[in-house]
Parts: sequence; C-alpha cells; structure tokens
Amino acid sequence: MEEEEIPKYLEKEELALFLETAKSHGLEHDYLVFLILAYTGIRVGELVALKWKDIDFINHTISITKTYYNPNNNALEYQLVTPKTRKSRRKIIVDEEVINVLKEHKKVQDEVIKRLGDAYHNKDFIFAKMERQFGYPIVIKNVRDRMKRLLAIAGLNEDLTPHSLRHTHTSLLAEARVSLEQIMDRLGHTDDQITKNVYLHVTQEMKKEASQKFAELMRSLR
Repeated sequence: MEEEEIPKYLEKEELALFLETAKSHGLEHDYLVFLILAYTGIRVGELVALKWKDIDFINHTISITKTYYNPNNNALEYQLVTPKTRKSRRKIIVDEEVINVLKEHKKVQDEVIKRLGDAYHNKDFIFAKMERQFGYPIVIKNVRDRMKRLLAIAGLNEDLTPHSLRHTHTSLLAEARVSLEQIMDRLGHTDDQITKNVYLHVTQEMKKEASQKFAELMRSLR
C-alpha cells in the first residue's frame, strides 16, 4: 500500500498531549470541541450542528441527525442540512468523561443565557458563540484555527485538521481491536477507502509486532 494513501493522524500519546494542551491553553469551548471530535470521530460539520436535544445524558449517547453548512463563514447565514447519507444518521455511545464535560458546559451556557435574555439567539446549540452574535453556532473555520493554535503550542504537526481527529479515532479503535465494520458504523460510513486504509495500516503493524514477538520468544528459548 502506498504511504500517501494513509492520511495524517495523531498517535495516542500525541492525542493525549493535544487534549491536555486544549484543557490548559484552550479558549472557550476548545477542550469540549476537541474531546468530542477525538472520542466520537464525528465530522466537524456534525459537531457544530449539535443541539442539546441530541444529547441523552442518561444513556450517554449523541445523536447525529444534521450537519452545518456555511460556505461563506458568516455566522448569521448558517444552514442545517441532512447528513451526507442515510448511514450518517446515527447514535454514538460516548464515555462518561464526555458527558461530564458537556454537563459542565451546559451550566456555564445556562448562566450566559439567563444573563443575556433576549439578546441571546437561543436555538439550543451546544457550541454557541459567547461574544457578538450570541447563541449563533460557531463557524467551522473557527474550529480549524483553534486547532492550529493548540497544535503549535503542543509542538505537534500544524498541518493536521479537525478531520484528522476522525482518522485518529479510526486508528485508535483499530489498535483497540474494534472491527472495521463497527468503526464504519460509528463513523457513519457505508464504504470509505481512507478509513479502510487507516485500519489496514494499523492492523498490519499489529500483525508485524505479533510476528516479531513470536520470533523473539523462540530465540529466547535457544
């Protein structure tokens, strides 16, 4: 397989460093944004479109039912459209840490809404602007810029994008021995060559490692 067919993604130690940097140096929303992208593998458009009604705090799920469309990056001119394919509509089970950070964020946001009253464009968005154009969803470009800033602080590859976290999620699930079928289901794919390439790359490395371990074991017996 050609190396260039494998997109750039973060190794698990790099992801841990990136999230730690988002936690300590992140601006508003940053830690939660990148935690969700890394822990779910959702697309950035799906993330920005998320509303509180999509979160099930009891069953720890996030429902993906729509995506954000805004080619001009004008916060006031966004559209919410249906996801790319039928498979893209999905419910993702998330870790308790994600749920807890969401709860904290909701508390802070509720305070802002209470303080601003009618000046807040309250359409139930999770990632809503907290300055100027209050309540409107954040724009995707904003997520990209914030990620670049944090990658620079962490000393990581600044060419990575929010979409790279989707590939990172794939590679870590493959490393955790989750099947390709389950990964595709989680990502909302019916068929995606890049996801398959990442999966094969990681699983081939694991097979190589298994072979080396066996050979070392046999050598140690001589």
